[in-house]
Amino acid sequence: MTNETTSLALNKDFEGLKKIDENGVEYWEARELLQVLGYQKWEKAEEVISRAARSCINSGQAVDNHFHRTVKMVQIGSNTVREIRDYKLDRYACYLIAQNGDPNKPEIALAQTYFALQTRKQEIFQQLPDNEKRLFIRGEVSDHNKKLFKTAKQSGVTKFGLFNDAGYKGLYGMPFADIEQNKGIKKGELLDRAGSTELAANLFRITQTDEKLKKDKIQGDYAASQTHFMVGGKVRQTIKEIGGTTPENLPAEKHIKEIKKEIKKLAKSEKKKYDSRG
Repeated sequence: MTNETTSLALNKDFEGLKKIDENGVEYWEARELLQVLGYQKWEKAEEVISRAARSCINSGQAVDNHFHRTVKMVQIGSNTVREIRDYKLDRYACYLIAQNGDPNKPEIALAQTYFALQTRKQEIFQQLPDNEKRLFIRGEVSDHNKKLFKTAKQSGVTKFGLFNDAGYKGLYGMPFADIEQNKGIKKGELLDRAGSTELAANLFRITQTDEKLKKDKIQGDYAASQTHFMVGGKVRQTIKEIGGTTPENLPAEKHIKEIKKEIKKLAKSEKKKYDSRG
């Protein structure tokens, strides 16, 4: 199995298990995750979780921030239930579990390869120049916006302008038209003139709204628009809480089309240099 196939296969399983809580925070349930990783017995699974938690502590992290112990009731017979332990895990906890699992298990070996690939992708992304990061995130925003509008349509949205504006109102604290006026940009240019930080905030708004519409089976124009507004507002509040700059106060950047032209021109120049050396 190639690295790319491994990444795609596990990504489907791993992301398919992801849940979103009432605050829009992603998590995985340990009992579900460990079964996918080849641990059918909970006792063995807890051993792996314990090792992962110790690794978390050794790395200087607060374990409770990543491994949240929970209990739930399960049915074991007719009208009979019992309490069982579980954990709500964040993405970092899932990574540590894979690293501390039995590498002889093919599922764990795949998981370790998957997380290694994901880590490498992140390292490469962090090394990209700002313009290339901006191009990458702009592409992600475009792709996920299409998915969101497809989900919105399935949720019964018919007034897409109002639905879209609701998300911007939540994130920017003002309607779309006022954002453009505030930034001094032309109509329809907002995302093409947004920097990587602003684009990242919009990407989170878009993906989390998509998840929320699906998870809560939201239906109708009003309910969907309210959800979009709420998610945008949550992202805005988080930016404020961490001391970031709210997106309406971020400066407009050079149009993305100009960036593409510059990168294309640079690539041609580099190719000429390479060809001349050959």
